[in-house]
Amino acid sequence: MISVADAGGRILGRMHPLAAETVSLSDACGRVLATDVVSRRTQPWADVSAMDGYAVHGADVATVPATFKQVGYVPAGTAHDTPVDRGECVRIFTGAPLPPGTDTVVIQEDVEAAGDTITVHGVTAAGRHVRTAGLDFAAGETLLHRGRRLTVRDVALCAAMNVPWLSVRRRPRVAILQTGNEIVLPGDPVGANQIVSANGFGLAALVRACGGVPILLGIARDDAGSLEALAAGAAGCDLLITTGGASVGEHDLVQQVLGAQGLTLDFWKIAMRPGKPLMFGQIHGVPMLGLPGNPVSNLVCALLFVRPALQALQGLAAEIGPNGTARLARDLPANGPREDYMRARWVERSADRPLAVDPAAIQDSSMMTRLAQADCLVVRPPHAPAAKAGTEVDILTFPEGPFPI
Repeated sequence: MISVADAGGRILGRMHPLAAETVSLSDACGRVLATDVVSRRTQPWADVSAMDGYAVHGADVATVPATFKQVGYVPAGTAHDTPVDRGECVRIFTGAPLPPGTDTVVIQEDVEAAGDTITVHGVTAAGRHVRTAGLDFAAGETLLHRGRRLTVRDVALCAAMNVPWLSVRRRPRVAILQTGNEIVLPGDPVGANQIVSANGFGLAALVRACGGVPILLGIARDDAGSLEALAAGAAGCDLLITTGGASVGEHDLVQQVLGAQGLTLDFWKIAMRPGKPLMFGQIHGVPMLGLPGNPVSNLVCALLFVRPALQALQGLAAEIGPNGTARLARDLPANGPREDYMRARWVERSADRPLAVDPAAIQDSSMMTRLAQADCLVVRPPHAPAAKAGTEVDILTFPEGPFPI
């Protein structure tokens, strides 16, 4: 058996950023930039009013009351190009450019209007209520960098930058092949001694959440012909994931059958719990991950290895292992020789106190409810000594959804 860190390093060593493609701004949320994004305009393009009011010379409102003659009217989307003299003002609205000669906006609440005569009653500092040209960004400025997964805010920024198309990494295509005579799809008739599949749909959801495109190949029966036929559907994909069939049982055929088809095995079995029977290799140029059949083992291994693999394929920084710490809410016994990933829930999480987590008392790898209810995984190193409540431990949190804000 190899360690989790060693397995992760070998897997990520085979994952390289995919080619770029161009997408419209409306399809860009959640995608990963392949190139930097440079602004095509200056924002704002000129000195503009930040309020509804009157554009004046700042020196004219240093003392009040002050009286002006209104010589223009400028809604947003229009301009007053004639220079404004001292003692004159222009009615202006938010977002409209300042007329030549003005540098200050007096808000309308401080003004009394009587026809073309405007009296200002509130002192306004010079330059007040004005957004200067380029306050937000300038044309030619690089505002987003390659390797960034685009958020809702990023998409809005790109639109403001007048960038309608973006170069992004292609979505990884992930083939998912389930194996086993005992497996049936949700909604299908369930025979005696059969199991409703959770793995395929759970993996597909994880792949989508990580920015990939899942391709469900179906369920291969425990015979060579069925496995060969369905595995052929992985041609042209960026990653093949199999579930089940990776152990040492009489009907575990993945290594045997795919090996005859050209599978080159890198490793098999990891010193972790749950998820010991995990294998990694390559078949016809496609990286292949063989995940355990137990549903909890399957998703824990997917979180640990599939998610970083998809990040690497999209040009993102990818790391394998814990991403935080918390305090134990209960005592834990000494750990065995395998790295343990324990489903746990928050019992204390507030701004003024450290996090506390309570690992489930029963950690059986067939119990999906424990995983669905968990807030994180407590990570315990091999041979970790017994730990008392209050001890700080490493944790692995679950990834966020596919459309970050």
